[in-house]
Amino acid sequence: MFNDIYRNKKVLITGHTGFKGTWLTSWLLKLGADVCGVSDAIPTEPSMFLELGLDQKISHNFCDIRDLEKLRKIIVDFEPDFLFHLAAQAIVSVSYEDPIGTISTNVMGTANVLECLRSIKHDCTVVMITSDKCYENVEWEWGYKETDAVGGRDIYSGSKGAAEVIFHSYQQSFFNNNNKNIRMATGRAGNVIGGGDWAKDRIVVDCMKYWSEDKIVEIRSPSATRPWQHVLEPLSGYLTLGMQLHSDYLMNGQSYNFGPKSEQNRTVLQLLEDLSEHWDFKNVTDAYTVTDNIPFHEAGLLKLNCDKALFHLKWEANLYYNECVKLVSEWYYSFYKKEVDMFEFTMKQIQCYENSAVNRNLTWAEDK
Repeated sequence: MFNDIYRNKKVLITGHTGFKGTWLTSWLLKLGADVCGVSDAIPTEPSMFLELGLDQKISHNFCDIRDLEKLRKIIVDFEPDFLFHLAAQAIVSVSYEDPIGTISTNVMGTANVLECLRSIKHDCTVVMITSDKCYENVEWEWGYKETDAVGGRDIYSGSKGAAEVIFHSYQQSFFNNNNKNIRMATGRAGNVIGGGDWAKDRIVVDCMKYWSEDKIVEIRSPSATRPWQHVLEPLSGYLTLGMQLHSDYLMNGQSYNFGPKSEQNRTVLQLLEDLSEHWDFKNVTDAYTVTDNIPFHEAGLLKLNCDKALFHLKWEANLYYNECVKLVSEWYYSFYKKEVDMFEFTMKQIQCYENSAVNRNLTWAEDK
C-alpha cells in the first residue's frame, strides 16, 4: 500500500489526538511508520486516541502549535521524513464563541509549522491539511477547483482561507527553488464521519451517544443533505499526496481537493435510518423522533471538484455510501456494546478499506 513509502520512515503529525489525527496515526502505524505526534490536549471525552492506547505506541507530545520554540525543538529533534499538519480549531460553532483562538490556532499555528520547517536541513515531505471551507463561497452549484478564490464569510472559513494564503506565501518565499530539501502541498477535504468521533455539534456523534444508552435521538432538520464521507477517504488522499510529492518535486506548492463519490449525498433522516440498521432496534421509530422540520440552508455546503487529484495523483474515493455507513455504525456498536480491543478493531477496518481499494483496482492502492 502506497508503495510501502512510509515503512520505517519518521512521520510527524500535528493534531494527532484529534479524530482525523487518530485515524491517520493508526493507519501509519499499520504501514510501519515511526510516528511522532504533537497536540495541545486530548480534545474529547471519550477519546479515540486514548481508547486505542496510541499514547503508548508513538512518541506522544503535548505542545500548542502557537508555541513556536517548543514546536521547533520537537520537529528539529525528531527529524521527520514526512510531516502531516492537521492541528486546528475545527468546530464552526466554537469559532463564533472564540474567534481569536480560532484565528490564532489556524493561521498563526500554521505559520509556526512552516517557520519550523526553515530549520530543517534534511529532506522532508510536508502535507498541510486545510478544509473545503477555505474557498470563497459564491453560491454556485458546481464543484470548486483548486484555482478558485479562497476566503470566507465566517471566522472558521476565513481562518482556513488565510492558512492557505500563508502556506503559499511561505512556499514561494522560502521553499520554492532555494530550499529543495522541503517539498510541500495542501490537501482540502470536507466534513467526514467515522468511528471514534466525539466532537460537539455532530449528528452522528449525538446518535451514537443516545443509542448507546437506549435513548431516542431528537432531530430538527431531517431533510438536511450532506455528502457523507468516511474519514479514511480523505486520509487515503493525504497519504497518496505524500507518496507522490516525495518523488516529484514539481508538485511542490500545489493544492489538491479530496471528496467522496457523487452518490454519497443523503438526508439526515436517511442516514439515521441506515445507521440504525446496524443496532438492535426492533423498529426504526425507536431510534429517532423528528421534533421539528426547520428549513435547512444549503449555502454552507461546498462541492469539491476532484479532477486534479484524479488526473495528477490517480486518486479517487473508494467507498460507496452503504459501505461508509456500515463502517461507522459497526465501530460505535463495537465500542459501546461489545468487549473488543478497539485498536485491533480499528486496524481491521483499515484493512477492510485497503482490501476494498485493491479489489476495485484503484491506482493509488497499487504497489508498483
